[in-house]
Amino acid sequence: MGGVTASLGIGAVVLLLSVIAVRVSSKLGLPSLLLYLGIGVLLGEAVLGIQFEDADLTRSLGTAALVLILTEGGLTTRWTAVKPALGLGIALSTVAVAVSIGVTGLALHHLLDLDWRTALLWGAVLSSTDAAAVFSVLRGVGVGKRLTGALELESGINDAPVYIAVVLLASPDPVKWTAPLLLGYELVAGAAIGLALGWVGGFALRRAALPATGLYPLATVAVCLLAYTAGDLAHASGFLAVYTAAVVLGNARLPHRSDTLSFAEGLGWVAQIGLFVLLGLYASPGRLLESLVPALVAGAVLVLVARPVSVLVAALPFRVPWREQAFISWSGLRGAVPIVFALIPLIQGMPDAQHLVDVVFVLVVVLTVVQGTTLPWLARWLRLEKTGEAREVQVDSSALDELGAELLQVRIHRGSKLHSVYLSELRLPAGATVSLVVRAGQAFAPEPTTRLQQQDQFLVVCPESVRTATEQRIRAVDRAGRFARWKGDAGLP
Repeated sequence: MGGVTASLGIGAVVLLLSVIAVRVSSKLGLPSLLLYLGIGVLLGEAVLGIQFEDADLTRSLGTAALVLILTEGGLTTRWTAVKPALGLGIALSTVAVAVSIGVTGLALHHLLDLDWRTALLWGAVLSSTDAAAVFSVLRGVGVGKRLTGALELESGINDAPVYIAVVLLASPDPVKWTAPLLLGYELVAGAAIGLALGWVGGFALRRAALPATGLYPLATVAVCLLAYTAGDLAHASGFLAVYTAAVVLGNARLPHRSDTLSFAEGLGWVAQIGLFVLLGLYASPGRLLESLVPALVAGAVLVLVARPVSVLVAALPFRVPWREQAFISWSGLRGAVPIVFALIPLIQGMPDAQHLVDVVFVLVVVLTVVQGTTLPWLARWLRLEKTGEAREVQVDSSALDELGAELLQVRIHRGSKLHSVYLSELRLPAGATVSLVVRAGQAFAPEPTTRLQQQDQFLVVCPESVRTATEQRIRAVDRAGRFARWKGDAGLP
């Protein structure tokens, strides 16, 4: 019992320190992921003396954390933002991955005198961008929706093909000519499973009358976890299945959507914190110094050659301007994913696999410092920063089952064209009415002559039959103003 109490106490302290680290990292301009790694190293063998060398357990827990991170990333990804970048994002997560593996493997074969299979394995491990790093760093940079959408899609999707490539290259069996067919099946089947379960889950949750609000976020996350399990059991890509299901659910008309996204965000933070602290605890500082030179060589090849070439090839059909290509090249953030994938050949007993794990750990730290801290500066230098860009209006819904009605909660962001619109000019569908407005913390019952303002929140009560039309009208006015209908904006995605 005492051991359980001590473990819970240590876990609580680590979690609180990690939460404080978010604040500290924002002031220092460093990605908080580095501080989590530092906390793990501090707890480990070199400082406080906790011995942890179980690679299999680290890989298992790391995979579970990645599933939760992909769930959070998918749920918070807006389809309207990533749709214009869908083709580019898919190309970056497939074509660019293949080019990066080939270029990195070729260079490391000659520079570090690795055999071809090992060199390509290193290239595969290093080719995956990290969802946690991208979601936590990129969303604060302030670039346009197309760039953000492409990079988020890349980081959410490319784990799937990279994982398959690492497993094939780490296996003692020869790589067969059927490998590309296997890769294609796993990706297509994983996406199909994710789409199906995401649609079915959203359909069921919209019609479920659960007894407590807190059950909706739990059920949503459970559907995403089920998608990963179903993909894995079908010998398809579980990573792609969970991300696809999460994107579908995140863009569905879910009850208590705001609560679900807040819960998923908190769960994502816990997964990131736990994963990076665990990896820091697993690392051995004594071995890391020996891996510094090969890590710097691999990093230089990856950042200066493999990543730019792979982005250039993937972006060719989409006519991406050179400034955006340069930003995408520098935004290939590495994080926990390459470290977790590097554990696969170690678990399978591949010779010199521990050296690969140490090299990847050092490389992740170096690249996170160099790339993560310079991305905002690069966005300004390339004139890609979008200042003052209006965000899409946020509409949350809750079902009033016994009344056959819906309650919509609307938040008006800065730059929205809902600002200065009179309630009478909203022209909501018959039966829908604005019942409450909250302004500067004060709530009041509005009149038809009430004029909406930026930062207002208001509640709309409407029958279930006009719920979709009501939300579409609000979104149309948000984008095009009081004359949205005359301008042809129907509020559709």
